[in-house]
Amino acid sequence: MIRHIVFFSARDKADLPAIKEGLQTLSAIAHHDHFEVVENARVDPMGNDVDLVVYAEFRDRAALAAYKADPIYDASTSRVRPLREIRYSADYEVPDRA
Repeated sequence: MIRHIVFFSARDKADLPAIKEGLQTLSAIAHHDHFEVVENARVDPMGNDVDLVVYAEFRDRAALAAYKADPIYDASTSRVRPLREIRYSADYEVPDRA
């Protein structure tokens, strides 16, 4: 399994609903096994620059690649990129526990 985590901050906090809505369109892409867009709970007293988090799980690297190749992905990127300040992404493989 591949875990895909992306952190976003807004240039203008007033744009957070539009950014979240744009990111939620990614849920329509069929290649993920789990997908969510959530607001940062800001429970850590340090490093609260992140406003939104995208968390998704994919069966394998091919599923992640298919997700990123989907036209919905490009449309979401075009919609969100002008509104965001930062974007940090991490993908990592989780070993089978079987």
